[in-house]
Amino acid sequence: MSTDDPDPGRPPRVATVAETAQAPLRVVVTDGRGCLRPRPALARWIAQAAPAAARGEMVVALVSDAKMRALNREFRGVNRVTDVLSFPSGSTPITRAGTRRLLGDVVIANGVATRQARHAGHPVAVELRRLALHGLLHLLGYDHTRDTGRMKRFERRLWRQAGMVGEAS
Repeated sequence: MSTDDPDPGRPPRVATVAETAQAPLRVVVTDGRGCLRPRPALARWIAQAAPAAARGEMVVALVSDAKMRALNREFRGVNRVTDVLSFPSGSTPITRAGTRRLLGDVVIANGVATRQARHAGHPVAVELRRLALHGLLHLLGYDHTRDTGRMKRFERRLWRQAGMVGEAS
């Protein structure tokens, strides 16, 4: 399904196999329970800002702080809310039949994103972009806790290339 339909009252448009096979990165935004969220601008921006290695499909789930805290506790053993978590997938690459490689899920805490945006002095939409791009890089195997700044430098370069100079942290 496409998340680019601006009218949430209408049924979502289903992408054809040809459309799906042509797009390097497809971004689906959900509410964490699998229900599509009408965030076409976020999906479009991530697909455009993504590095060339980002081929396939990713899901961005926008969840409550309570849900994020539970996920962080369950999967990382940390009993506090965090801004973004990434869950890479081990799916197969795009096949000739048109099935897509699932890169994985990026989960963003809405409340944390809102507070971080306010603190940074930019719109929540910018913070969601920042967190989604950060999560995507984790799906692609980058790890800022072990790479002596490589991920952060790459993230900033992608951010600048997308015209968002000075916003990435």
